[in-house]
Amino acid sequence: MKLTVNTRSGARKSEAEQARRAGQIPAILYSPGQTNELLLISNAEFTAVLRNMKLGQLPTTTFTLSINGKERKAVVKDIQYEPTSYRVIHLDFQELIDGKLIAVKVPVTCIGMMDCPGLKLGGFLRQVKRHVKVECTPDRMPKELIVNIKDLNIKQAKRLSDIAIPEGVRPLISPDEVLVVIAKK
Repeated sequence: MKLTVNTRSGARKSEAEQARRAGQIPAILYSPGQTNELLLISNAEFTAVLRNMKLGQLPTTTFTLSINGKERKAVVKDIQYEPTSYRVIHLDFQELIDGKLIAVKVPVTCIGMMDCPGLKLGGFLRQVKRHVKVECTPDRMPKELIVNIKDLNIKQAKRLSDIAIPEGVRPLISPDEVLVVIAKK
């Protein structure tokens, strides 16, 4: 996903509010070993990107930020919303540098729900973990972790140790953590 970005000079709250009124989202780019860069992103452009994105995929989506003609790859590290309107008011980006480890929250996706005997018997799917924090290099960053629940009965669960973790990806939680469970109504 490509975003056109402008730099901003001030870090004062009044300047950020003025940018929001002008249809911009204040942002910051964190780069290891460099000073942080203050940015402005078009609200309309970022909202259009969010609309076309699969639910939960924002933390693992790589953005190409075009800053003063120079392109840099980054992921969204944090996003802040206005509490009442759920409008994006601030973004934090983490720059991706080849070979450097990063920590990202990878979404957990469940498959096999149509064949799950526990769901057919009246149970319901309770997804305990929606994201798993992992450490990896940018080239090995998975888009999602797949949990196949087609063989689960009521009161059975899938743990992190039960799913395939891609090579070069290290989960930052215990392998015994429960990801999903088929609960009884």
